[in-house]
Amino acid sequence: MTGKDGHYGKTFSVSWDRLQNDCRALAWKLLAVRKDWSKIVAIARGGLAPAAIIARELNIRVVDTVCISSYTLRSRNDSVDILKRPDLADMSPTWLIIDDLVDTGRTATAVRGMFPGIHFATVYAKPEGRPIVDTFVTEVSQDTWILFPWDSFPTTTFVAPIADASVGECE
Repeated sequence: MTGKDGHYGKTFSVSWDRLQNDCRALAWKLLAVRKDWSKIVAIARGGLAPAAIIARELNIRVVDTVCISSYTLRSRNDSVDILKRPDLADMSPTWLIIDDLVDTGRTATAVRGMFPGIHFATVYAKPEGRPIVDTFVTEVSQDTWILFPWDSFPTTTFVAPIADASVGECE
């Protein structure tokens, strides 16, 4: 896994417990911003788990997704591919955009363009992307790889998705 300079110098492992606690902290911050959030737009895939936790904590019953691809485990694309957009017909300032992380800000910038004026929150933020989001909980350095619980076993070892494994590795 490499960063802009060729390598990530550090790894920050996030357990499911830590993620839930950090999402709850984010929910408290968002409740201070406004109490009448009406809809969450989760940035898939990383924003799905945080969006579910925050939807529960803020009692939001309407959750949609924007599906974007800007990098794979092996490389970063120069472009941001929008795979699915939500219906924007009833867009409101009471909507909330949720993602797990803002890194370089490329994905966040694309999402900002789709949802002007909508509050954007992430659980974690790196310095390059931090100015693009409105609210976050934890800042990590740009050279840190965040190892999310869905990417690892409890031993904090990276685990490739099942779909990426060869048939022999799954047996």
